[in-house]
Amino acid sequence: QVKLVESGGGLVQAGGSLRLACTASGSTFSSGYMGWFRQAPGKEREFVARIGWNGGIPYHADSVRGRFTISRDKAKNTMYLQMNSLKAEDTAVYYCAATRIATTTATMYDYWGQGTQVTVSS
Repeated sequence: QVKLVESGGGLVQAGGSLRLACTASGSTFSSGYMGWFRQAPGKEREFVARIGWNGGIPYHADSVRGRFTISRDKAKNTMYLQMNSLKAEDTAVYYCAATRIATTTATMYDYWGQGTQVTVSS
């Protein structure tokens, strides 16, 4: 069983930055992928970015590419999402998730964190 805990959400003005973190514990896996998703009120959960736990090229959704950067620190069992140039439309609950395959489909992720709120004021 893998437990994921997000941190780093909050309130920020448009144009500002935040860094989210997701720490994994329990039966952490040595391979696979971790990803970030977000869900705004009344909308479906949306893929944001994913990264291979053992490396490879990170993948970002078009809506955040060039503004957000996903990374991970294997030694700390932690994944990050650096969010720059934030916009009001980035407001959502952000979730981290883990899967064994390279996918952007939420239903293919096996483990999820509880989510952290990001609010961008315009």
